[in-house]
Amino acid sequence: MRVLYALICESAEAREDGRMDVHGVFHHLFAPGFPAQQDRLVLAVALEWAEGEEGRTPFRIDLLEPTGSPILTISGHTDVGSRREREPPPRTLLIMPMDEVVFPAPGLFEFELHAREQKLRIAPLHLIEDPDAR
Repeated sequence: MRVLYALICESAEAREDGRMDVHGVFHHLFAPGFPAQQDRLVLAVALEWAEGEEGRTPFRIDLLEPTGSPILTISGHTDVGSRREREPPPRTLLIMPMDEVVFPAPGLFEFELHAREQKLRIAPLHLIEDPDAR
């Protein structure tokens, strides 16, 4: 398994041609105080699979707070097909909208992907306290 990209954004949409349209990528948020709530964010991830990784693959994505504890968990699975001649390796596109995410404190939050006995930190998000933020 290889992570092709992992983005935090305002919106994402998979296209029929295998591409993904992404809008409003961000890596930090400002909040006047904590806990802080983000009305909406989307995690967009593309995974590429190697030969021999075909079949149903369970996965889990945790949002880790600065202490390393998960504050949110998304679980699911993907069905990985076989590679066909004259085609790229199989891919999984994950688009995970999240509403009303609460961040308990400022600091570095990270999404962590668990799949196929791998654990990868894939998308950082800095929460910054700013009394003037809206």
